[in-house]
Amino acid sequence: MKRFHVHVSVDDVAANVRFYSIIFGAEPTVRKHDYAKWMLEDPKLNFAISRRGRAAGVNHLGIQVDSDEELGELRRRVASAEVALLDQKDASCCYAKSNKYWVMDPQGVPWETYHTMGAIETFGEHTPRQPQACCG
Repeated sequence: MKRFHVHVSVDDVAANVRFYSIIFGAEPTVRKHDYAKWMLEDPKLNFAISRRGRAAGVNHLGIQVDSDEELGELRRRVASAEVALLDQKDASCCYAKSNKYWVMDPQGVPWETYHTMGAIETFGEHTPRQPQACCG
């Protein structure tokens, strides 16, 4: 299964948690002082917000998958388009440990495709070659 992912940079996490909880009709599944995430089933959406010193607005978009096999299939598809990829194995970002890759769309919006393997205690540990979209 694939789930659409949207990550928005915000100025005020608490105000945005209140707003999006009303919009989605649900409280966040992950809530930290600088981050919140909703894992919605209808629509299938992983929606995250964070206050990490960036300008408010869309931080990055992405697709979350359930397995490394599914991640590999999507990566092969993107590689066939001959666009630049940034692979990250065992990346630590957004309170999660994931295998992922990044591409930029023609407008310069980062796209993350990833398989999450578990939670971590800090927003982002230093992962080599971290893209600007997350934790960098």
